[in-house]
Amino acid sequence: MIEIINTGGTFNKRYNPISGELEVPNDYKVIKEILKRSCFINQKIHITQIISKDSLEFTKKDRQTLLNTIQNTKSNKIVVVHGTDTMHKSAKFVNKFIKNKIVIFTGAMKPYEIEQVEATSNLMLALGFAQNAKHGVYIAMHGIVAKFHQLKKNYQKGIFIATSD
Repeated sequence: MIEIINTGGTFNKRYNPISGELEVPNDYKVIKEILKRSCFINQKIHITQIISKDSLEFTKKDRQTLLNTIQNTKSNKIVVVHGTDTMHKSAKFVNKFIKNKIVIFTGAMKPYEIEQVEATSNLMLALGFAQNAKHGVYIAMHGIVAKFHQLKKNYQKGIFIATSD
């Protein structure tokens, strides 16, 4: 079984016609929609919704909540849907404590509601990698999966790129 832990982030943002703003909803509608149209539809996947905010608003308490959720899930294959701005901070924090599980962080630079391809491909990349990965903490973005410290957000190009370390 694969556990998907949804923390919010741009991946999930939806337009609120009343406020005129993009908001992070407290649901996993986007993930369910992607899974419904994917090859993973018949596989055992459990989704847990926590936090529901932009990652720039994450606190130490939020990262602890994420860590506790990862530690308490029965699955040893975990995909975390997370905001891209502080994904690396959460991955680094989780890596200190998780040694016997596969944890893959993913997200999107554009909301699924605006651009479906990026969010869909990043989630599918993470789920596919989780099938045969070795224990560790990874980031899966823009066609690349690497250990969390080997993939960085390039703000000038608007994509994640591999680093030498």
